Order: sequence, then C-alpha cells, then structure tokens
Amino acid sequence: MNDEAQDIQRPSSPGEADSRPEPVHEPAAAKRKRGKASAKAAAAAIEARIGYKFGDPGLLATAFTHVSALKPATRHRADSYQRLEFLGDHVLGLVVSDMLYRAYPRADEGELSKRLADLVRKESCSDVAKSLGLLDDIKLGAVGAGAGARLRKAVLGDICEAVIGAIYLDGGYAAAVQFVERNWTERMRKPRRPLRDPKTVLQEWAQGKGLPTPVYREVERTGPHHDPQFRVAVDLPGLAPAEGVGGSKRAAEKVAASVMIAREGVGGGSNDG
Repeated sequence: MNDEAQDIQRPSSPGEADSRPEPVHEPAAAKRKRGKASAKAAAAAIEARIGYKFGDPGLLATAFTHVSALKPATRHRADSYQRLEFLGDHVLGLVVSDMLYRAYPRADEGELSKRLADLVRKESCSDVAKSLGLLDDIKLGAVGAGAGARLRKAVLGDICEAVIGAIYLDGGYAAAVQFVERNWTERMRKPRRPLRDPKTVLQEWAQGKGLPTPVYREVERTGPHHDPQFRVAVDLPGLAPAEGVGGSKRAAEKVAASVMIAREGVGGGSNDG
C-alpha cells in the first residue's frame, strides 16, 4: 500500500476529531421568533389580497383554521372558523340584500330573492375565495395530500364567509360592506344563471305591450320514443313566430320564448329599468 493510500485510511487522531465544527443548533427562542416572522409575513400577504388589514391578527388566523388543525387535547370547535362563518353568512346576506335593493329599484320581492340566493350560495363564495387566492391558506390537521386538497375545496366557501365575519368584528359593518361590494358587485351585475323563466319574461312583456298571452304549439316531434325531440313555435299577434327545440315540450317552449325575447330586444329578465 502506498503512502497516499495510508493517508486516506489513517483514522483521525483525538485532537483532529475535536477540531471538527459541531452542528449548529438554533436556539428555541430564535426558532420561535423566525416562526412568528414567517406567520406575520403570510398574514400580511393574505391581507394584501383581501384588501383589509386586521387590528386583531388572531381573527384572521381563526378564519382560516379548520377544526382538524386544532390540538386534540384542547380542541374546541369554537376555536375554528365555524363561528365566524355563521356570522359572516348573515353579514353577507344583509350587505348583498342592500346592494340589490338599491341596484334594482323596480324588481319585486321574488326577483330580489332569486338574485340574493344566487349571490350568497356556497359556490359563489367559493368563486370569490378562489379569485383572492385563499385556497392554500386554509390550515388543516394531518391529512393526506389528496384528502387535504378535497377538504380545502369543500370548505372554501365557508372560509370566505368566515373572512367576512372576521372583517366585521375587526373593522365594523362599513369594512365588511367594502369587502363585499368590491367582490360581489360585478357578480351582481352578471348573474351566473338565468334568474327568471323565459316564458314568464315573455308573457309579462306581452302584457305590457297590450298583447294576449303567448301561444305555444308543437311543430314537430322526431327521434325514438325513449328520446324524443320536440320543435315548438311561440306566436304573438303582429310578430313572426319563434321556434325552439328541446327534449321535452316545456324545454322547447323555453327555448322558443328565449329566441323571441332575444329577437325583440326584451330586457334580460330583470325589472330594473
């Protein structure tokens, strides 16, 4: 064996071993301080996205805490987002109701109720939360990656309502109004789904013009017995008929009414003008 090989295999002497640098252990206090700084930065990022700075950061943290993230020994559902969700749900309903009342002065109670239901449903709240990038901020307990992703999506609408409740408690009703108006006004102007049956819209429009009730007639039925297709026409005096096709007579009638509504420039189902 040559000298170089002997040098490689030669064990370190006690003195040499002592001279090696020992691993650096971060003091507990420094670790806690770093953790707090990280949490503060994460909270600030959320505040920037939702457009509100909390005086009480604890409210914001609670709004994002799922019950599974609480310590088992001291777990209490009241320490999760659920109480804030309850409050935020009702604050959202009041704010949106006021927005609708002012935005649609000629809408009746039925139309206002339909618009309200569409705007405050969980899917709408989830859409708002997604647009604000809140999905990954939800605090969960120990769950698998796939289960965690599904759970976050399932509670996203609840978290959005909890954020509204937290803003209300921290900044008052005016602060909650600003948040809701900023995130719901455009949705109020452009509903995700039709608010009224097109047949009802056409009939009310005809009555307003002094015309009789629209008459629907089956023009053609095609397809097998188990899967028929209906072609229906709607008639009003002085207007060309409009036709629609659907898997049932009622569906075809709705399409026909929608065609005539679009052709005649009838308002899109709202009574706001």
